[in-house]
Amino acid sequence: MAKWPRRDESGVMKTLSIDVRPAEPQDAAAIAEAHRLSWQHAYAGLIPHHALTKMIERRGETWWRKATRGPATILVVDVAGTIAGYATVGLNRSRALPQEGEIYEIYIRPEYQGIGLGYLLFGEARRLLKSLGCSGLVVWCLEESAHASQFFRSNGGVDAVEGMEDFGEAQLKKLGFIWH
Repeated sequence: MAKWPRRDESGVMKTLSIDVRPAEPQDAAAIAEAHRLSWQHAYAGLIPHHALTKMIERRGETWWRKATRGPATILVVDVAGTIAGYATVGLNRSRALPQEGEIYEIYIRPEYQGIGLGYLLFGEARRLLKSLGCSGLVVWCLEESAHASQFFRSNGGVDAVEGMEDFGEAQLKKLGFIWH
C-alpha cells in the first residue's frame, strides 16, 4: 500500500492510501461502475453505440461478483476506499503466441486517469504474472485507441501482432503488445 500526502478542505495535510489488491466479491458493484465509466470513456465513438451498450450491460454487479472467484485474477486499485480501476490477468489465450501471461483488461475510471494509477496497476499485474511463473506477457487493444497504444508503448510493450475484433456491425483492428 502506498500512502500519499495531500491537503484536505481545511488545508491540513492528510495521508491518502492507494492499494493494489485482489478483488473481493464485495467489490463487485464498484468494479461494475469502474467498468461502465471507463469503457464509455475509452470506446465512445470507436465501438458502435449499440454494441458498446450491450457489452457494458452484460457485466453488471452479479457478473463481477462471479468473476472475482476466478479463473482470471482481478486486481483493483483502491484509492482511499474507492475502486479507481481494475485489471484482469491470467494465462495467454492465444496459443499462437509464446508469451505465457496476458493482461486481459486494464482500466482506470476517467476521473482518476493521468495521475499514475494505470502505471501502478500495470506494474502490479506484471509482477503477479511473473510470480505465477509466466514467461512473457501480451496485452491487446484497439488500434484506434491511441491512448491505450501510447500507454502500452510507454510501458515497454512492442506492438508485434494484429488481429480483428467483431463488434456487431463493425470489425475493428486490434494490436497485440508483447513483453518478453
